Amino acid sequence: MVLQIRALIFDLDGVLAETPMLHYHSWMRLAQDEGLPFTWEQHEKMQGLVRRHSLEVFLGGKPVTDSEAVVLMARKNDYFVEYLQQLSPADRLPGTAEIMEEARAAGLKVGLGSSSQNAKQVVEKLGLLPLFDVMADGTTVPNNKPAPDIFLWVAKQCDVLPNEAVVFEDSFAGLQAALAGGFWAVGLGGKHGAGAHAELATLAEVNLSTLVGRLNEAAEKA
Repeated sequence: MVLQIRALIFDLDGVLAETPMLHYHSWMRLAQDEGLPFTWEQHEKMQGLVRRHSLEVFLGGKPVTDSEAVVLMARKNDYFVEYLQQLSPADRLPGTAEIMEEARAAGLKVGLGSSSQNAKQVVEKLGLLPLFDVMADGTTVPNNKPAPDIFLWVAKQCDVLPNEAVVFEDSFAGLQAALAGGFWAVGLGGKHGAGAHAELATLAEVNLSTLVGRLNEAAEKA
């Protein structure tokens, strides 16, 4: 079986850059403001979730009204945007820009499927915006990860089928979304759980050819 890969679709936080730390520090500041406990374990559970679901993890069951939730999310986002000003192309994770450039040179589409509402701003700070054909963020589809909708939307905009696209994810929710959508899934960083068709520490481990080769091996074993 020889795969026909026509698109690469990337998550953002933890895939293009180590931005999860910026989110962690933002939530921690909010926790200190509110006198609430906040742990790294809570932060890990937020990975891949949209802002409202992350707030539920942050609150740990503490009830808030919708208006209170909006205020809390806005304050956390203000902190994140403040930290975001530090971000630059030097913060790209290894191999990200290289595999995107190689894909575009080969005629493949490159898409972004991120739960972050700040996705475009982050990508601009990383200097990667010109490499994307299609971008989706936390406001693009009603049902976000672990539902596959965001990746299915990106694939449709790229005019490819799910089995013609590779999704790169570092979170459990994101990996489940990719698998549920019928995509080839590459797990990065070791925190994504089981089920990825290929696992990498960073994208610097592969180029486009070796990546497709590894996915072909996975397809033959399936």
